[in-house]
Amino acid sequence: MRAVEQDLVVGVDGSEESLTAVDWAADEAVRRCVPLRIVYASAWQRYESHKPSFGVHRGPAHVFADHIIGQTVERARRRAPAVKVTSDVVAEDPATLLIRESGRGTTVVVGSRGKGELTSLLLGSVSLSVAAHAPSPVIVVRGGEKNRDSGFREVVVGVGEAGESGPAVAFALRTAEARGVVLRAVHSWRCPAHAVPEEPRAGEPTDFHQIRAEGQLGEALRGIEGGDATVSVRKDVVEGHARTALLAASASADLLVVGARRRKGHLGMQLGPVNHAVLHRAACPVAVVPHT
Repeated sequence: MRAVEQDLVVGVDGSEESLTAVDWAADEAVRRCVPLRIVYASAWQRYESHKPSFGVHRGPAHVFADHIIGQTVERARRRAPAVKVTSDVVAEDPATLLIRESGRGTTVVVGSRGKGELTSLLLGSVSLSVAAHAPSPVIVVRGGEKNRDSGFREVVVGVGEAGESGPAVAFALRTAEARGVVLRAVHSWRCPAHAVPEEPRAGEPTDFHQIRAEGQLGEALRGIEGGDATVSVRKDVVEGHARTALLAASASADLLVVGARRRKGHLGMQLGPVNHAVLHRAACPVAVVPHT
């Protein structure tokens, strides 16, 4: 199996969260052996003329943008000298820019919060918008330092309904291979309210619902176990809510991978409740992988 092949694009805005995202993306670019592109969305036209100035009398927005991108590129090159680092400053809305970058087949990396007045929110509006609309994987860098620095040597993937988890499982497997770590597949199940679990008979390890969940997880992982000796796969079937199981697993994970369950609402495309929960509260970076 080949390592993760998507190029990496990281969005920056000068905040500490975006600098943390740059550090994470630089390390990931080393693992994947791919270039890193740093982009900064600067709405210059909102504050100055619509035509950017390239003369000596450059406005403060231009100077600020150059400072942010210059400092960030230098930071990435110091952290990952072997990685080719390029940059771009675009006079555009940041979410629109990053969603378009995702459309080119790149993996987009963003920080968990932005610089706006609503920084008290658990997840920045730009990061949430990109995760909800990007056609390629989006990684939101969050969580503790040990999680971000691959201190647990484990990638976790949430496995949902049959037929929906393929892209997320494939992405998680490639990522685990590139890192040389364990892949832990988590599948949760709940006993329907109208069903009463039967008492297991002697010699029976669990009830029907547990057995069914184990079969669903095995089906989702069919074809990857034993096919690549470099990746050790661990199955974890948990009774309870999916968000609870994934948040618990994130505490000892370097990356949590989930499929993108997007729904059309009155505000446009929206992520499902499990995606929202892990993006806001996971203890490690989160990769949102769209369903094909």
